Amino acid sequence: MTTTVRAYGVYDTNGPVEPVTLERRDVGAHDVQIAIMFCGICHSDINFVENPLPGSPLVPGHEIVGEVIAIGGEVTKHAVGDRVGIGCMVNSCRECANCVRGEEQYCLNGHTLVFSSPDLDGTMTQGGYSQQIVANEDFVVKVPTSLDPAAASPLLCAGATVYAPLKDWNVGAGSTVAIIGLGGLGHLAVKFAKAKGAEVTVLSRSDSKREDALHLGADAYFATAEEGTLNDLANSFDLIINTVSGAIDVDAYLSLLALGGALVNAGIDRDPVTFNMYNVIRNRRSYTGTHFGSIRETQEMLDFAAEHGIVADIEMITATEIDEAYRRILDADVRYRFVLDNTTI
Repeated sequence: MTTTVRAYGVYDTNGPVEPVTLERRDVGAHDVQIAIMFCGICHSDINFVENPLPGSPLVPGHEIVGEVIAIGGEVTKHAVGDRVGIGCMVNSCRECANCVRGEEQYCLNGHTLVFSSPDLDGTMTQGGYSQQIVANEDFVVKVPTSLDPAAASPLLCAGATVYAPLKDWNVGAGSTVAIIGLGGLGHLAVKFAKAKGAEVTVLSRSDSKREDALHLGADAYFATAEEGTLNDLANSFDLIINTVSGAIDVDAYLSLLALGGALVNAGIDRDPVTFNMYNVIRNRRSYTGTHFGSIRETQEMLDFAAEHGIVADIEMITATEIDEAYRRILDADVRYRFVLDNTTI
């Protein structure tokens, strides 16, 4: 039988995030039912609430940490009482070339997002601003108990998103890595890159976050709005991770890459991007993007985070403060991630 739970969501475009009720599906043979403890607040949550489907609520939230309270009869990966997490997706086709390779986030037939996607029972998925969730065991990861569960919740999206390029470009001792932007993604990128042994530089427009960056472990910090800064850094970095969602001067940042270096976009700019191909050809550079991590990669990231004591710097909020948190995120007034205490729903 289905379970009725309390949640917070929106009914109208840019409407208030308000109390709603959800019917969570019955626990199937391969499902786990999770009591949600905490859910991180991501900028992409705000993007989705701009376009809810008419007539039904949209419940965001995809940085979920909770406890397993029931399992299906054929579940083998999780047990009642386990601390677990769910990130951006809860299913994929399992059959396409990318899924077979263990890269479900790039499912050629489209992965199922944790909210605002067609679910197994024909309804739309609903996310983590709720008391409980039911999901297939294959898309649920184990959250090490050594990590603070609230501060670990942003790892399920932000952490996985910045960990992926560090792994894909084999960052380690001797690597030079630059992080554009010091926000929810950027501050975790600094922590992970430093833990992997890289020399880490933060690039931010102003000097306002210099002290924070160095405290987080960055080796250097440069205010890019200062004249001559980017010229002085030419040919310096093996990898640059762009974590900002707005437009950047792609050519200027490509010029900072050393031989074979890559500029990877973790943030998304909705406007078309132009750049001079010569800046790619010269120094054999790459300009590319990254999605959130696969399930396998997300688990690896969580285990790495536990080994190195990495969690997000957070500010806890109650359910009635979600709208205010959204406003502050849009004003870049958070250091560095809001986390919802789901016991307040």
